[in-house]
Amino acid sequence: MIHYVAVIDDHILIRRGIASIINDLPGFQVILEADNGKDFIDRIPGSPHLPDIILLDVNMPVMNGYDTMDWLGEFLPEARVLGLSMLESDLASIRLLKKGARGFLPKVSQPWEFQKALIQLKDEGYYTAAPPKDAPCLSEKELTFLKHAASDLTYKEIADRMNIGIRTVDSYRERLFEKLTVLNRTGLVLYAIKNGIVMV
Repeated sequence: MIHYVAVIDDHILIRRGIASIINDLPGFQVILEADNGKDFIDRIPGSPHLPDIILLDVNMPVMNGYDTMDWLGEFLPEARVLGLSMLESDLASIRLLKKGARGFLPKVSQPWEFQKALIQLKDEGYYTAAPPKDAPCLSEKELTFLKHAASDLTYKEIADRMNIGIRTVDSYRERLFEKLTVLNRTGLVLYAIKNGIVMV
């Protein structure tokens, strides 16, 4: 079975490079490339298939990734979206994930990381950089921290909300990274969404 992919990115060299990586992967075919969300919407009627998977840049002119996610949520809710960005920003990835993206990957990732992300997205519905692990037991404080981490609060603001010091926040974060086998805040957010700890 072929999985149809769309790549939405305003940097043509990056877009073509990503498309080339995907087209070399068995079972995947790029059917649509677009400069931004509006360009994607305009090209959909002429596409022979609807995409199963969409790789979506966050920062684009005309119609950015966030606005495109809003449109996708309404008109193509079954498509699995992988967010892309040049900036490794926790807040950018959290915002996109809360709008329904199924994973997030920096554009500077290696080709094998794109391949791994696509396969995991196809097989499991989500992409996380670390391997899955049996569900760990989380304390009440860890759950509270996890809910706050899935918001747009900074770590300092989380410390203030929880009435704890920033070092304690760092401790919760590192402990959850280890317990949940995730590598960053984006991984925490994905875990919270997948397990119903926060709703999107």
